[in-house]
Amino acid sequence: MSLLAQLKARIAADGPISVADYMSECLLHPDYGYYATRDPFGQLGDFTTAPEISQMFGEMLGLCLAQTWLDQGAPETVTLAELGPGRGTLMRDILRAARAVPAFKPHVCLIEASAHLRTVQAETLADHDITWVDHIDDLPPAPLFLVANEFFDALPIRQFQRDGASWREIRIGVQDDVLSRGLGQAQGQPVLDHRLEDTQDGDIVELCTPAITITQALSHKIAQYGGAAVLIDYGDWRSLGDTWQAMKRHAPVPVLDAPGTADLTAHVDFECLAEAARIAGAQHSRITPQGVFLERLGITDRAQALAQNLADTDLDGHIAAHRRLTHPAEMGNLFKVMGIAPINTSMPPGLEI
Repeated sequence: MSLLAQLKARIAADGPISVADYMSECLLHPDYGYYATRDPFGQLGDFTTAPEISQMFGEMLGLCLAQTWLDQGAPETVTLAELGPGRGTLMRDILRAARAVPAFKPHVCLIEASAHLRTVQAETLADHDITWVDHIDDLPPAPLFLVANEFFDALPIRQFQRDGASWREIRIGVQDDVLSRGLGQAQGQPVLDHRLEDTQDGDIVELCTPAITITQALSHKIAQYGGAAVLIDYGDWRSLGDTWQAMKRHAPVPVLDAPGTADLTAHVDFECLAEAARIAGAQHSRITPQGVFLERLGITDRAQALAQNLADTDLDGHIAAHRRLTHPAEMGNLFKVMGIAPINTSMPPGLEI
């Protein structure tokens, strides 16, 4: 039975499902889920992330985290971790750059749910000693230096449409034998009470409960043991409007078409992540555009150094990659960066409290 058939059967038996339930099935179903069945990254996949564009992205993050470790007194036993590490490209580049600080010898952990991607990561990082874990709570009790690039945008969201002082949840049902969106009954949503200040009737607000839970867990560990997190994703301080989208072969497709065959994402609400960090006893930075963050870390100097050994199409590609990562019209403004650190410590370089 296909995933579409399974979803239709579930809806027929139990009624319409939330956007979060739909996303979870489409992305993580053990037999038909998007991440369980394919390598979605790069030119041959459905989208390209920053580490796949240029080694410079990971190099800047590697030096950033190594400097943060030095700023916190260079603790001896530390964990370097990545949430949703894709092919392992980012961690490979981070570790290569971090060799510039020889005393930085972390225990490397990858937090990955997909068995298929764990296999790919093992190949990419074959020269390194890597541990895989399922959850933040599985990480060792030690200072944690963590990076998450385009991780939170793929977590399941719920969507709510404002109706007076209440909210109606957008749900997925079946109409004329095809999946379609509808609205549930109007109900109060205490977690969205603060959004009555900046929304009007008919406005859509998205809520990502897993992002809040994960951010609280990593922030609690950082507050308890030390370390820092650098979170990079597309989104803004507050979610407003329908940002749910599907990508297939580097082009947008309808979100309800062919479940399990396209990547599903939504913009990240950084305000929710910041509040989760605060509740867990850590501090957070301002959100900073990715281009500004990378420029503060010295990506242009690194680009110029690498360009010395390039020519013709290789040089053109290198220049284009630098522009794509940093220019406001490309990824430079769309993607934001937020840091998390213990109270009374400095933020990772490139970020401000």
